[in-house]
Amino acid sequence: MKNDSEFRLQLLGIAQQNKELLESKKLVPGTDYLPPSGKVVGSMEFEMLMQASVDMWLTAGRFADQFEAEFPKVWGMKESLLVNSGSSANLVAFSALTSPKLRERALKPGDEFITTACGFPTTVAPAVQFGMKPVFIDVDLETQNASVESIERAITPKTKLIMIAHSLGNPFRSDLIAKICKEKNIWFIEDCCDALGAKVGDQHVGTYGDFATCSFYPAHHITMGEGGAVLTNNHQLYKIAMSFRDWGRDCYCPPGVSDSCGARFDWKLGSLPKGYDHKYIYSHLGYNLKTTDFQAAIGLAQLQRLPTFIKKRQENHEYLDQCLKNLGLEEKIILTKATPGTSPSWFGFYLTLREEDKRRSVVQFLEANKVGTRLLFAGNLIRQPAFRDVPHEVSGTLINTDKIMSDGFWVGIWPGLDKPHMEYIAEMIKKSLV
Repeated sequence: MKNDSEFRLQLLGIAQQNKELLESKKLVPGTDYLPPSGKVVGSMEFEMLMQASVDMWLTAGRFADQFEAEFPKVWGMKESLLVNSGSSANLVAFSALTSPKLRERALKPGDEFITTACGFPTTVAPAVQFGMKPVFIDVDLETQNASVESIERAITPKTKLIMIAHSLGNPFRSDLIAKICKEKNIWFIEDCCDALGAKVGDQHVGTYGDFATCSFYPAHHITMGEGGAVLTNNHQLYKIAMSFRDWGRDCYCPPGVSDSCGARFDWKLGSLPKGYDHKYIYSHLGYNLKTTDFQAAIGLAQLQRLPTFIKKRQENHEYLDQCLKNLGLEEKIILTKATPGTSPSWFGFYLTLREEDKRRSVVQFLEANKVGTRLLFAGNLIRQPAFRDVPHEVSGTLINTDKIMSDGFWVGIWPGLDKPHMEYIAEMIKKSLV
């Protein structure tokens, strides 16, 4: 019978022997469908997954601990929490700011928060479900981001939170927003689910807000299959966020560990009897949003690839942009530009058709010719059925958001694609516009 070490070596051998089968398939332009997003995985991810499988630790364990320790270093942050999705990351980050432990700064139902109408629903949903009122602002057509000026105009004495996503890996000026928030005592959450590796100035996005959130869905910069993370430099907020992630309990012991505080049976909280087991004292109305060690193990392998992934996305975006310009298409499409003062880590290649009522025929042509397309998520959120009865306000107009909703889409530049794919995509876009 094999011992543990022999078994692990055997699994690693299987991974090496089948490396070609495990590596992501190269797609042939014009023959294979070119998805707008995708994962790049191989033997390294398989090896890490097998390591976790041998452990048979079925919840968060040593690999999750390792990822939570290493991931903040990528950003220049202090602490991170793994969760089961980017949407859950938004939920945990927002929920932490409602904690009674924050006293007079705790968010309350009826407070206002500023966000963009152009984006993804789960950036906005947690605050709406809690009872806050969204104040929607427009975005710029060339960056798909809100301007600092539009955010400033939307601020009122009722504004207690700004929660906005960096659009498709193109950052907004979170450095300037953070300064405003600090001056006005407003909480700031940066949704970085599409922007891992992007920078404002020489700092990563996410390092300016009170919280940053990230997604590890297969479409994103790195993947665990499902998964996400919350990051912060504030230890108090970290502990509160952990509580909301872990059932709302007051205890901060990791799974399988007891008495980290050394006073497990000495606490007196609420009207519970003194000495009630701290592992079963709940200070928040929380959730169970943890990830598993299997996912974290895959994430550790992906983390090693991240610099290459970011570089590839940037190269593909630059090359496709140049291809479209060389084809003389700027008269028919509005090409995305990086927000001044930032370095994007592109999620997709977004473009807006100048001509109205043209998008449907364009995306149908592209899809028929094996070029995958996606819209900019929800388009205009307030026009979505789920938001129909949500009390809200609009600061200014949503003219650009409506234009994006009607005439914009994006195509893939993820690391599984190369220059020949970009050339094919550009040529198909040109043909679709005839």
